[in-house]
Amino acid sequence: MSRKKHSISSLYHTSSKKSREKTQKVDSGLKTVENFENPVEKVEKNVDKTDTNGGKLVEKNHKTVDKSKDTCVKPVQKHTKNGGKVAAEDLQNVALARASQTPKTVIKVRDLYKSFRLPTERASGLKQAILNWFKGIKGYTEHQVLKGVSFDVHDGEFIGIVGRNGSGKSTLLKLLAQIYFPEKGNIEVEGIIVPFIELGVGFNPELTGRENVYLNGALLGFSRKEMDAMYDEIVHFAELEQFMDAKLKNYSSGMQVRLAFSIAIRARGDILILDEVLAVGDAEFQKKCNDYFASLHGAQTVILVTHSMDNVRKFCDRAILIEDGRVAAEGEPEEVAKAYEKLWG
Repeated sequence: MSRKKHSISSLYHTSSKKSREKTQKVDSGLKTVENFENPVEKVEKNVDKTDTNGGKLVEKNHKTVDKSKDTCVKPVQKHTKNGGKVAAEDLQNVALARASQTPKTVIKVRDLYKSFRLPTERASGLKQAILNWFKGIKGYTEHQVLKGVSFDVHDGEFIGIVGRNGSGKSTLLKLLAQIYFPEKGNIEVEGIIVPFIELGVGFNPELTGRENVYLNGALLGFSRKEMDAMYDEIVHFAELEQFMDAKLKNYSSGMQVRLAFSIAIRARGDILILDEVLAVGDAEFQKKCNDYFASLHGAQTVILVTHSMDNVRKFCDRAILIEDGRVAAEGEPEEVAKAYEKLWG
C-alpha cells in the first residue's frame, strides 16, 4: 500500500510540475504579448509607482494648480466686492472707447477728374475729316466735369451730395458705381454697392415682375441663392404680391417705380447709392420709404444726391456741396444746406 501511495504521489508531483511549467510558459507568453501590445500600461505602472511613493509629486502639482487658480480668481473677486463699482466703470470705459474709435472708411475718393467731349463740328465725309485734321479742328471741345474731388465715406454713414444742375453730382455717383471710369484719381470701395441712379434701368417689359427681380439682382451682382433670400422682402416692401407673375408691360408707372425702388433698398448690399430719388409712389408708400430711411442710421451706408434740403437736414449725418466740379463745402447738413441756398443769393 505504501508503494502504491508513493507512486501515486510521484505521479501527482510530476504532473503538477509539468502543469506548472506549462502555466509558467503560458504566463510568460502572455506577459510578452501584454508588454508588446500595451506599452502604455507599462508607463502607467511607472506613474502609479510614483504615486504610491508617498504621492508627494502629485500633491505638489495639485498645490501649484490651486495656487494658480487662486491668483486668477482674486482679481475678479476684487472687482466684484465693492458693490460692482469697478465693473460698472470698466463697462463705461469700454463703451466710451468704442464710441471714440473712428469708423471704418468704406469709400475713399482722391483727386478725381472726369471730362466729356462735346462735339462742335461733324465731318460730312472723309475729305472734310482730312481737311479738319490739317486745319487743327478737332470737332469737339473738352468739358471738365470733375476737377480734383476728394472725400471719404465711413461705414454706416448717411451722406448727402448737393449742388446745382451740371455741377457733377450724377457723374460722381456713376464713377462710384463703376459705370464711368475716371481719367485721373483713385476710388477705393470696400463692400458691395447697390446703385439706384435711374428708375427702371435693367427692366424688361416682356418679362414678369418675378423675372425682373432676378434680372435686376443679377445686374447688381447677386447670385440666384442670394436673390431667393431677398425676394420675399422685396415683394412685401413693394406691396405687389398678387402682380408678380404678370408681365411688366402691364404694370402702371407707379408700380414699376415701386418695384425698382424696393429692389434697390431691400437688396442687401453694403452701400446704397440714390440719385435724386428718396421716396416714390403715393403718399402712403412715401411715408413707408421715409420711415425706412430714418431707420438706416448706423445700419447701412447711404449716399444720396438730392436738391431737397429738407431731406438733407432730416436724414443726413454729413453733406457735401459740389460747385463747378469741386468740393465747395463739406460738414454738418445744416451748414451745407445754408451754403447751397446762398448760391441763389
